[in-house]
Amino acid sequence: MMTVEADIDGLRRLVGSEIGTSRWVDITQTRVSTFADVTEDRQWIHTDPGRAERESPFGGPIAHGYLTLSLLSALWDSVFTATGVSMAVNYGLNRVRFPAPVPVGSRVRMTATLLSVDDIDAGVQIVLSTVFEAEGANKPVCVAEPIFRLYR
Repeated sequence: MMTVEADIDGLRRLVGSEIGTSRWVDITQTRVSTFADVTEDRQWIHTDPGRAERESPFGGPIAHGYLTLSLLSALWDSVFTATGVSMAVNYGLNRVRFPAPVPVGSRVRMTATLLSVDDIDAGVQIVLSTVFEAEGANKPVCVAEPIFRLYR
């Protein structure tokens, strides 16, 4: 894994390019249970390993889709460092899908491609294409188009 570093003008030259692939993140039952507590989404497919093994179509507990998505900013930071930027904020998402489950006990990582860089007051707005994979999975576990605003 290598972190790309660029200023705002350097970002413009990267449009259409795959920026990189993040580090792996462990998806443990503790992480999933903590996320369930924080978000108050305690559905048994996430929080009851025994029942999930017996009753779910996934063969065991799975991570929340939103847990996977919540890793986006941290994983983006492991792929890209903006220089000459005073602040970066999440602006939203154009699209999010969860094509496959993330089994507890697996690892996930994200690959990011820069789709666009547009000027805004005091900075730029960037749109990424991100694909999350779980180690050993045949399909992506999350695909999203996040929007970030970077301010000078």
